[in-house]
Amino acid sequence: MKSILTLIRARNLVMIVLSQALVQACLLAHGQDWRRLLDGGFWVLELSTVCIAAAGYIINDYYDVKIDAINKPDRLLVGRHIRRRRAMFAHLILSGIGVLLGLLLSIPVALINIGAVLLLWGYSARLKKLILAGNVVIALLSASMLLVVAVYADELNRITMGYALFAFLISLIREIIKDIEDMKGDASFECRTLPIVVGMRGAKLVLYPLLAVFQAFLLVVILHEASGLVFDAYMVVLVLLPSVWLVIKLVRADRKRDFSYLSNLNKFIMLTGILSMLLL
Repeated sequence: MKSILTLIRARNLVMIVLSQALVQACLLAHGQDWRRLLDGGFWVLELSTVCIAAAGYIINDYYDVKIDAINKPDRLLVGRHIRRRRAMFAHLILSGIGVLLGLLLSIPVALINIGAVLLLWGYSARLKKLILAGNVVIALLSASMLLVVAVYADELNRITMGYALFAFLISLIREIIKDIEDMKGDASFECRTLPIVVGMRGAKLVLYPLLAVFQAFLLVVILHEASGLVFDAYMVVLVLLPSVWLVIKLVRADRKRDFSYLSNLNKFIMLTGILSMLLL
């Protein structure tokens, strides 16, 4: 059971459920309306998203057996504890369930789900090995995870789009950091990720402007006249300042463990950013 939960990244799936629930209750209502979580269709949407995300993690590990044996030998599951054929079967079943559930909800949701399945397959099989392509795909999928809730409810608004942009930027930054962290294993199998093509220093030079854009976006949100004092203080202390610390640590980072720390810090910023919906 522990191996299965690790394979499907159970903690990440919980984060997805939380994020979509907060969008449903806090961003699509006039003020917070937790009764919106009683909508059965919304939980069908949650289940479809979780199935597709879990399938994505499985297919990624399926294709990364040799690379993970170098980058993460202590966390290698597919091929060691779980047979590759069973992993592929689980991927197909979960992807199929996710798409079918999307069809039950609406055509737009189904199209988003089908697109997510195809992108996750393409990412795992090829795109992640190409410079920036895989990074952008994961960032887009992170944003779509939030947007699909608004598409389902037919209530897309600027606040939801703002949080989707937040998810896109912070995910893109984290994916590049992870590529630097995994340079050794990726280089052994002829991957063409950003740090392999331009080096660690070159990848940092891409991250700095991305972080600057991210922080500028946060400042625009914080200084907006519609935001409240409590929300602004929260964003400064728990989102903006940690991102500044991330830049400081990035300047000095030169070892795998440094980038592991930065990746975890990025996760913290993502979590605190998502939780800020509770203050709107």
